Order: sequence, then structure tokens, then C-alpha cells
Amino acid sequence: MVGTAMACSLGFDPNLQGKKILLLEAGNKKEFEVPESYSTRVSSINPGSATLLSGIGAWDHILNMRCKPFNRMQVWDACSDAMITFDKENLEDEMGYVVENDVVMAALTKQLEAVSDQVKVQYRSRAVRYTWPLPYQTAESNPWVQVELASGQQLQTKLLIGADGPNSTVRKAAGMQTVQWNYEQSAVVAVLHLSELSDSASSLVWSTTHQHATDLLALDDESFVDAINSAFWSNENHSELIHTAGTVFRSALSLLMPSGTSPRQLPPSVSRVGPKSKAMFPLGLGHASEYIRHRVALIGDAAHRVHPLAGQGVNLGFGDVACLTRHLSQAAFDGRDLGATRHLLEYETERQRHNLPMMAAIDILKRLYSTKMAPFVLLRTLGLQATSAVPPLKEQIMAFASK
Repeated sequence: MVGTAMACSLGFDPNLQGKKILLLEAGNKKEFEVPESYSTRVSSINPGSATLLSGIGAWDHILNMRCKPFNRMQVWDACSDAMITFDKENLEDEMGYVVENDVVMAALTKQLEAVSDQVKVQYRSRAVRYTWPLPYQTAESNPWVQVELASGQQLQTKLLIGADGPNSTVRKAAGMQTVQWNYEQSAVVAVLHLSELSDSASSLVWSTTHQHATDLLALDDESFVDAINSAFWSNENHSELIHTAGTVFRSALSLLMPSGTSPRQLPPSVSRVGPKSKAMFPLGLGHASEYIRHRVALIGDAAHRVHPLAGQGVNLGFGDVACLTRHLSQAAFDGRDLGATRHLLEYETERQRHNLPMMAAIDILKRLYSTKMAPFVLLRTLGLQATSAVPPLKEQIMAFASK
């Protein structure tokens, strides 16, 4: 998705008119029709990403197909009664949208056709070798990146943008180092139908151990639904000490900041699971120490991989697209070489300053909420309640997550 969005964004930029853009796609071209059933492969699109998609004309296609806006989010703690709610003062303002990945891809593909005179898409293409230019030019050197495809075709470009996922061959071939680790967890995904909303569907992402994820997928649909409802409603991990401390702290907060507390909404009840919608995938974190080299830039999962608990993965990638497009557009306007390091470094600096704090916060939250040890449960219980009681702090969190 991120690579296709990058090609669209460059193709629609007025300062880049006349530049030749080639998108290499490993798979076949897909003809998309909105199916009756929902896909488990969905993304949470924040306002910043929606603005990017709107700017390249893809958002209208998404709205005409299907997406679901949301304007409220509530977080519960499984080991205490702590909770926090994020919402807008005006509930008509959306916090974000849940959109199927296939819908986003279909919208982007339509927009690629609108700039087909400038952007060429080459399907069933896999790069097998890269030859990198020297950072300085000599009489014998080739100033372009050379790419060899599995078919034997030879290509060259002044700027290679790697959007080839967490196992990026571009990143590895360029020698860019990464910091990465596995969480020893898998995410179980499924389409759920809630008792209160029988005419609509919800998307489940349940992060758990590999073994538990495997066991969940082995269950029949009825037992799977029972396991989800049990996870939502079970109090087996609650501690009386933490419950008492949390109650006292919550009472004190309500006296100090009576307007800071939110009404509690109970967890939902699941009535059934979508047929053949259950799946799982491993979880981990990864971050490239560099996003750019001479004539090379990384975007999306090729540069960073995060836990899905905050729904920020694709939004970080779309943020990369918007930022890199802006810097390349300015470079073209100034008549500079698009593959030069100067403006690529500006892109790297801007995105790392945004991505690293977000990734660190997600990683800390994942680790904090993965333990049942009483001191950590008490810490997160009090922290969650304190954050919930301070609206300006919640607004800052929402503002940062929406970029």
C-alpha cells in the first residue's frame, strides 16, 4: 500500500511533472470488487493519512466503496478496573477510519491509472541485484542506481525508493543496519459480529503468545467466540489490593478534577465470528538506523515495523510518503538532483523525529501491558487513571497520533 501511495503521490505532484516514475510490483494486477464479506486485513487510517489519500484523489474512491469512521476509543486493563477513553468534544469529528487494505489498494490503483502517462506499473517484477553509484562522480562511474530484475531486465534510476516491507531487500543490499527484535507473540485476527450491533462487523486483533494463538485458531467458531468473551469479561487476574488502591486514587481524582473522569462503557459481547476469517501473524519491532543513502530512501515497513496495539503501522508509512514527496517536490522546484543526499537527509531527520518517539511509546506500552506483576499493574493502573483525568494530556496524545 505504502509503495503504491508513494507512486501516486509523486505522479500527482505538479513540480514532478515530466519525471519518469516506475513502480515494481511483485504480484499480479488485481481487479477488485467489494465483496459481501469483510476482510480481516484492515488498517486504522488517521486524519493525517486521510488527508494524504484525499490529496491524491483516492479518498473519494474509499468513501464510495466502504470504510467505517470512529470517534471514540476506550481502553480497559485486564488486571484492574482502570480504563481511559479518547474521544472528540464534537462526536461528529472522526478520530480515524477502519478500512480494508484491499479497498485502499483498489482506490490507489484507480488513481495510478489517472497518471499512467507519468507512472508506469510493472507487475510480476522482482529485483535480484542492485549496483550502487559512488557518492562522488568520476569519469568511469555510473551516477545512477542500477537494478537487475529476475527476468534479466536492466533498469537504472536517479532515486530508488524501497517500500518492500520489513524484510526489505533494498535495505539489506544498501547495507543499512536495523535494530529489531521479536515480541514472541502472534496477532490473531478475525471479523466479529457484536450482539449490540448485529447489522455490522468489528475487526479483532488479539496479541498473545504463539502457542495460545495456535490454540485459538484450532477452536471451532463457537468456542472461539466463547474465548473472546471470556477475555473481555474475566476478572481472574484482578487483585483486591490493586482494586482498592485504584478505587481510592480514582475517588481522589474525581474530587480534584470532577470534569476529568469519563463514563465507563462495558466491554462488548461477541455473538459470532465471520466465516473463515480467522488468521494469525507474528509480531515484532524493527527500525532502520538510516532511512537514506546516496540515491536511496526507505519508507513504510522497510524503515520501521511496530506492534499493532496502537494501529499506527500504516499511518507511519503514509507519513513517510507525505514527507518524502514534499522534500522531492521542493528539490525539483529548486532544480536539484532528486537523488542527492541533502534533501533526503531532511526527510530522514523529520521522519525519525516523529517515528522514534511513537515507536518507543508503543514498545513501552506493549511491555507494560504484557506483565501481570503487581507493581507494574499498579503503576499502569494509576497512570491510566491519571491520564484519563487530564483532558489536555489526552488531547496531546490524540493530536500526536493523528499526524
